[in-house]
Amino acid sequence: MNNAFSVTRRSFVKGSSALGALAVASTGLTLPFSKKAIAKETPAKSDEKIVWSSCTVNCGSRCPLRMHVVDGEIKWVETDNTGLDEFNHSHQVRACLRGRSMRRRVYNPDRLKYPLKRVGKRGEGKFKRISWDEALDTIADSLKHTIKEYGNDAIYLNYGTGTLGGTVTKSWDPSATLVARLMNLSGGYLNHYGDYSAAAIECMTDFFYGGWVANNSMDDIQNSDLAIFFGNNPAETRMSGGGQTHNYVEGQQKNHTRTIIIDPRYTDTAGGREDQWVPLKHGTDAALCAALAHVIITENKADEDFLNKYCVGYDATTLPASAPKNGSYKDYILGNGNDKTPKTPEWAAPITGIPAEDIIKLGREIGNANRIYITQGWGLQRSASGEQACKAIGMLSLLRGQVGLQGGGTGMREGDHSYPFQRFPKVPNPVKASIPMFLWTDAIYRGKEMTDVTDGIRGVERLQNPIKFIWNYAGNCLINQHSDINRTHKILQDEKACEMIVVIDNHMTSSAKYADIVLPDCTTSEQSDFCMDGAAGSMPYFIFASQAIKPRFECRPIYDMLSDLSKRMGTEKEFTEGRTQEEWLQWMYAQTVKQNNDPDLPDYDTMRKQGIYKKQFDRPYVELEDFRKDPTANPLPSPSGKIEIYSEQLAKIAATWELDDDEHITPIAEYHPTFDGWDSPKRQQFPLQMTGFHYKARTHSTYGNVELLKAAAPQEIWINPIDAQQRGIKNGDLVLVESEFGKLQVCAKVTPRIIPHTTALGEGAWYAPNRDKVDMNGSINVLTTARPTPLAKANPSHTNLVEITLLKSMGVKA
Repeated sequence: MNNAFSVTRRSFVKGSSALGALAVASTGLTLPFSKKAIAKETPAKSDEKIVWSSCTVNCGSRCPLRMHVVDGEIKWVETDNTGLDEFNHSHQVRACLRGRSMRRRVYNPDRLKYPLKRVGKRGEGKFKRISWDEALDTIADSLKHTIKEYGNDAIYLNYGTGTLGGTVTKSWDPSATLVARLMNLSGGYLNHYGDYSAAAIECMTDFFYGGWVANNSMDDIQNSDLAIFFGNNPAETRMSGGGQTHNYVEGQQKNHTRTIIIDPRYTDTAGGREDQWVPLKHGTDAALCAALAHVIITENKADEDFLNKYCVGYDATTLPASAPKNGSYKDYILGNGNDKTPKTPEWAAPITGIPAEDIIKLGREIGNANRIYITQGWGLQRSASGEQACKAIGMLSLLRGQVGLQGGGTGMREGDHSYPFQRFPKVPNPVKASIPMFLWTDAIYRGKEMTDVTDGIRGVERLQNPIKFIWNYAGNCLINQHSDINRTHKILQDEKACEMIVVIDNHMTSSAKYADIVLPDCTTSEQSDFCMDGAAGSMPYFIFASQAIKPRFECRPIYDMLSDLSKRMGTEKEFTEGRTQEEWLQWMYAQTVKQNNDPDLPDYDTMRKQGIYKKQFDRPYVELEDFRKDPTANPLPSPSGKIEIYSEQLAKIAATWELDDDEHITPIAEYHPTFDGWDSPKRQQFPLQMTGFHYKARTHSTYGNVELLKAAAPQEIWINPIDAQQRGIKNGDLVLVESEFGKLQVCAKVTPRIIPHTTALGEGAWYAPNRDKVDMNGSINVLTTARPTPLAKANPSHTNLVEITLLKSMGVKA
């Protein structure tokens, strides 16, 4: 296996083609430059200036870009050239090929140039050019009308993560955006909770730990005996020097940590560097974890001292009084609970597709290792029962007492050290109602029917108004990134339902075509901001991204356009507080310097020239380290102050919420078959399970219109040779993929790197339907369901059933 999937590593040379560079870098892994080499300043020509900027897309990293500008135009792009190429030192935060293609986003043919007003139907992409005054007057009049006729809770800030990490320009979380500031000064808006990335795990950790919990940083693998990756693929999701791939590869090699990848796909993170690939059926992680727990418990490898001291509900000794007899996690695993079924490896084998002897071996490895770094990606919790899966994985770390230890962890997704930075101050939202982010389309057409026990509404028992006005800032979730595109299209085309949609973006995205008013935003290169939240393990950093070029066409920064809108809403004084964008940056930096008392922080002007500031910690980040040292002095925010293996809150929800027969909310981590799962009766019509994954050529849909990246890494659906042969499909053939919700065309990637009866399609391709509503670009959400998960009411976008048929043989060899 290692030889079959080994990757040749080489370094880039100046002058090599970008296509070739991306092909070399297709694993996403940090390339090994000489450890003695320090990148030197590339000398600027006499008519050239070099400006520090940043890539602020939603990939988990924030990478610096150094723009070479001549006569007001970006000619080429470099990345970080500061620090050493050494692990556990101030390393270079090198951008991946996506960030390095930023110039192709700035000068893209799809750039929005002027304010636009829709003249066709929503989704047709027919607009006319209007002035800024007309656009802002129209928006202000619509806002005032909506507030008067319906109320502020009829105004919604749609989910958007197109620009992250900034202080002025950030589009998520919604409460921290300038759009939220504008609306809260005018009475508020209907909020949402959760996010498309991690809604299920966020919700479950609230009941598990009392709030959000991360993991040790990934560079802590250097202190582990064993590392297990459940669906975590940083080589494609955390690609750059600011991401986790650098930490993973270097930490693993330093300690020769045994590494096991558990995933239906043989991912680029494996790439010949893993010791074992465990291919399991999608959606069965909870069953595998239950069987592993059975091995650990029955062979007396569970750390019961830890479980009794730090946890609630592992066995009868710490089970809450309200729980039923034999309701503990241990009772469930051993078969003493209601189902009377021991969760043996033999029980799990037909469910997971993993032989019982392999499960036993893996369970013993976990039981015998001293320090175990178990981590999960967020893909597996984006499934029909994602809440159960992520908690089940976390249980393995608890059983072995790994929480709060160097080289151990919580079993969740990797965390990091951080550097405190003053953000743009928030204004409280007067509206208390909040909906799950995934149910915003429901809130348009059945808003008044949605309640706390049927749809997870928070803050109120029932919504009082449907959504009538939508703000969509730096987001493509109006259509492209939201499930069941055909359903969403139908809902948005009803202008009597949602009356106004405003899109603020850089490009004419698939979602922008559904706007009534489009406002052209500046890119990061066309304005200044501080950017942070990079995931660099033991080295947090922030970037001063300066304006490299003047705004193109009639594009305006978000701060300027909303400042003008605040005049029309009568809140300009409160919105701006008398400051320009530059003055806000100066204020936030001064507050940061004051709060950190860091003697190494330079003054404002020096920081602008320096571009990036790095803080190197002496060891990897450890999540819940203080709790581990003293749980009494440092209790968790859970009701018990401990880790709640059995959650009384979940037991109450399970008893009071309205659920379908195939939906399960349980107080402990359990495995249950899911809708559209491996054993669904729908497989008679749609026999293939389809998962989605983050694709290295784009970040969600961002960079999805850069032709060079599309050519180097085309959109393809993965299919196993066994399934392909049965359908007469060869590598590169054009195929039709169909679910009960829609159809799309895409080319096939025939590969043994995906298990039989399962397919995989990268998410984020831009929706482009033909007259028959068949998508021609391979946009996965044409195929996905709008049915939410039971607890978080989140997107189960990786739980799908499809059929694939040959359209045209292209004669491409594998």
